[in-house]
Amino acid sequence: MLQLLIRRILAPLARLVYRPVVVDADKVPLNGPVILAANHRSAADTFVIPIVTPRPVAFLGKAEYFTGKGPKARLMAAFLSALGYVPVERGNAAAGLAALGAARRVLDDGGAFGIYPEGTRSLDGRLHRGHTGVGALALATGAPVVPVALTGTDRLLPHGKKVPRLVRVTVRFGDPLEFSRYDGLRDSPAIRRAVTDEIMYAIMELSKQEYVDAYHKRPDAA
Repeated sequence: MLQLLIRRILAPLARLVYRPVVVDADKVPLNGPVILAANHRSAADTFVIPIVTPRPVAFLGKAEYFTGKGPKARLMAAFLSALGYVPVERGNAAAGLAALGAARRVLDDGGAFGIYPEGTRSLDGRLHRGHTGVGALALATGAPVVPVALTGTDRLLPHGKKVPRLVRVTVRFGDPLEFSRYDGLRDSPAIRRAVTDEIMYAIMELSKQEYVDAYHKRPDAA
């Protein structure tokens, strides 16, 4: 019921207020598994993409968002679940494998799964090297990958802010990428890297960001 409320009422209302520019959303397959691979500019990205995509999109969310107690915490958990968040633990190798497993279950069920290959928000505005989890998912499931470019979300909700500004954003969808030519090679690290790099190149072409062939590190992680 809450998911229906979000898609039928809140999403149209948000589109009316913020008037996002949406380009080529019809390139997203309406049925079957699909991976939406996007650049990551803001915490708002995970709210923007489902609002403009013509089908529900699942994202991974920190497990602690779903385990709080009290009415406020339960309401937040219900809201995130309705948005399509899938709770996962984070912070170690086992958690990383569990996250990939959760993503694969969404795709195996024929759903749409959203992922940020950079792994974290870009604070310098550039597009950074992608982690190969997206390549592993595409190879393991055979799901097509639709590249997505977000522009302006860093101004909509700047880093460190909690209240979104009234800023117009642009979301561009690219042609679906498929990697059936690599059937049987999903266990190859080199192939996972090649697939990931192809996805990142497509995102770069859409976003027009400067590309950096290095993983992004937050200032406090340097």
